[in-house]
Amino acid sequence: MMKPMITSLTLTLTIMSAGTAFAVDKDFTQINSKIDAMVAKSFPAGEGQDLSRLKQDETQKKCSVRANKPTATEAAEIMARERASIKYPESGNLMGDWKKGEKLVKSGFGMRIGVIEPDPVAKQKGGNGGNCYACHAISPKEVAAGNIGNSLVGYGKTRGTSAEIIQYTYDKIYNAQAFMPCSNMPRFGHNGIITAQQVADITAFLLSPESPVNQ
Repeated sequence: MMKPMITSLTLTLTIMSAGTAFAVDKDFTQINSKIDAMVAKSFPAGEGQDLSRLKQDETQKKCSVRANKPTATEAAEIMARERASIKYPESGNLMGDWKKGEKLVKSGFGMRIGVIEPDPVAKQKGGNGGNCYACHAISPKEVAAGNIGNSLVGYGKTRGTSAEIIQYTYDKIYNAQAFMPCSNMPRFGHNGIITAQQVADITAFLLSPESPVNQ
């Protein structure tokens, strides 16, 4: 008695899967306009409300249309565009103050959205911060850490502090999509969540031998 139902369900799922695959490549203009209107209605303008981040840029649009699976050509275009957006501290030093970086890593104010954003810097206890522990284990002393991202415990101890590693670490924090198209990691520097100097401070926190990350 259950066989026809199972067959029907299988057929339905097959059709839905085919429809999804087709939808990825079809013109999204009409549906995107409806989504944009719904998002705009859901987040009305108000005092302290930053609505600019609700609008997708070219990279976000491409990742959305491709369900985070761009073609090889599109992936190369994304990485080139995002790499070109990376900026560096005026000092040119990519290793900042690790103690300041520790505060930024601990701060949970990064990437928030709501009527209280942006909060006064004095209230944020170290700038916007990156809310890094939401996704990564970093200092072994911090037990409240996420596991969405790779563990960064002992990051500098295992990788060293060569110029190449410093450069890679800074660039990855500033804009992860310069290395992985449609990465889940926020583009902290690119989106102005933290400054170039703050990226350097977090880089130092991850790499400095004196940092608790590497003890």
